[in-house]
Amino acid sequence: MGSEENTKELYKITPTQQAIASCCGAIVTSLLVTPFDVVKIRLQAQSNSFANGKCFVYSNGLMDHVYVCEDQNSKPWYKKPGHFRGMLDAFVKIIKIEGIKSLWSGLPPTLIMAVPSTVIYFTSYDQLSEVLISKLGKDNDHIPVLAGSISRLGSLTVISPLELIRTKMQSRQLSYKQLRIYINNTVAKDGWRSLWRGWSPTVLRDVPFSAMYWYHYELMKKQLCKTFDAHEPTFMISFTSGAAAGSIAATVTLPFDVVKTHKQTEIWEYETLNLSQKRSTSTWTVMKKIVAEHGFTGLFAGIVPRLIKVAPACAIMISTYEYGKSFFRKLNKQKIHKAINSHSS
Repeated sequence: MGSEENTKELYKITPTQQAIASCCGAIVTSLLVTPFDVVKIRLQAQSNSFANGKCFVYSNGLMDHVYVCEDQNSKPWYKKPGHFRGMLDAFVKIIKIEGIKSLWSGLPPTLIMAVPSTVIYFTSYDQLSEVLISKLGKDNDHIPVLAGSISRLGSLTVISPLELIRTKMQSRQLSYKQLRIYINNTVAKDGWRSLWRGWSPTVLRDVPFSAMYWYHYELMKKQLCKTFDAHEPTFMISFTSGAAAGSIAATVTLPFDVVKTHKQTEIWEYETLNLSQKRSTSTWTVMKKIVAEHGFTGLFAGIVPRLIKVAPACAIMISTYEYGKSFFRKLNKQKIHKAINSHSS
């Protein structure tokens, strides 16, 4: 066992290689999951048309983004007419009438955000885990919880102001000069903290999600590796562990997801329509309002579509990431062996 650990340490991958592996994972996840969200939004728009300035949440499988509906002469992708009888019918008709590329509508602006966020998140998690293992020992159960929470907090804090800027640019055509003026005015009026609007409900959802996700993922991965006598996780072990861990975390944190969606869409509707914003209500107040209006089950609204989206997204992302790391480990092994052979000859 000791020699196996030493071998792993010898062929250890670099932070750059971790970043490349997580970047590939983000792109693969986005490409596979986005079509389902595009179809879902088109079905929603068909039954309940989106008014100008209204918002909806769009996801590429990695991050949720608030998409502001804009009034244009050329119809945006989410307002395209369609007569769909269900999800499968929508898939077939969109491909037949609009072409297969339409299934990835709205992806480019969200990829700009999702890729850097995922790279920061996954690379930070691995780096923090290594530091914590050296301090606490590799069998400490608190390591995935601590590393997952801190890395998620860091990535969403960095990305939060970019989300605000991206949504502002998306809601109306702004030059970079106009955007700079808008940011300066916002900061002058409401202070620097205004660039992190919607940060607290995001933290309340994403940090516990990450803590639970990584704890259950590492636990299941370890158990499955032991069951199948695998020295390092196979693609299927990572995929199964990722799907199960993602489902558990998504179910437990769903009330915070409901509150986050409610608060963020409200913020952006005020922003887009240039309305004076009401005093921001606390997460607890929004929760009490939802329970009063819809009962306790209101906090778990949309659990099935959330699980359908989160479980495969988590599974695809982590298995692609682990596969990427395994690839780089083998590459490093080959390089070291090549260097030793050339040195000895």
